Amino acid sequence: MHDAPHHHPHKVIEGLEYVKRGDHALTGDLYLPADAVNVPCMVAVHGGAWQRGQRANYRHLGRFLADHGIGLFAISYRFAPKDRYPAAVHDARAGVQFLRAKGAGLGIDPNRIGLIGDSAGGHLAALVALAGDNPEFAGKPDDAFPGVSTKVKVCAPVYGVYDMAAQWEADREIAPSVSGSEVFLGLSPVEDRFAYHRASPINYITKASAHTAFFLCWGARDDVVDPSRQAEPFLAALKRADVMVRTCVVDGPHFWLSDPLDEPGSFSGFLAPRLVRFLKTSL
Repeated sequence: MHDAPHHHPHKVIEGLEYVKRGDHALTGDLYLPADAVNVPCMVAVHGGAWQRGQRANYRHLGRFLADHGIGLFAISYRFAPKDRYPAAVHDARAGVQFLRAKGAGLGIDPNRIGLIGDSAGGHLAALVALAGDNPEFAGKPDDAFPGVSTKVKVCAPVYGVYDMAAQWEADREIAPSVSGSEVFLGLSPVEDRFAYHRASPINYITKASAHTAFFLCWGARDDVVDPSRQAEPFLAALKRADVMVRTCVVDGPHFWLSDPLDEPGSFSGFLAPRLVRFLKTSL
């Protein structure tokens, strides 16, 4: 495992509490340039079918961004089936609210916050970016910073799920057992199709979404989250609404963002410098 070159020192603040849920503190790891003053910062939401995964998946990308002057706050969030939708949405919202309310004291510019997420985390990042301030999600009693907006300047979802019903259908084809989206939402679209509609980022794309620029990434050979059912229709909807969007397509499968960046042929290594270039102009 290689650390970043020493001429670009970064610092990591591990286990930073960002919200309490009952007696349980939710924490994240904050990757920052060593001398961070007013730097932009991304809230990172890991994948794992809304049921598992770990924020340490972002340790390589977090250090890389910090070495390029951009912070990354990788959060942990509540999992289904113990805590179903919209618990994880509220936790992703809380990550943004925390940085906006408290970031200045950590060397972060509270006006330059973005979201990144992969797979289920891409779903959560896109949903918060597009709908976090909607009455559907905003103003809940256990918000630590209830009045704080979750609008972000950029969103970078990687092989994300944007249409929950389409993912449920695809999951049924791969394995007729219970779909991750069904575990997360607590029911199937056959029971409540509108619940799937409300939980789908693609249904919140409007002209009013244009305040957020998107960096949309996927693997062309993804057999878990099919780009033709997810990323491509999502991209088309963003373009129709005149949302600024850049794409990064790799010739890869699903679930590689946690890989070391310096391995030969690393898909995350391909993405990282392109993401930095996008963030330098848009965040």
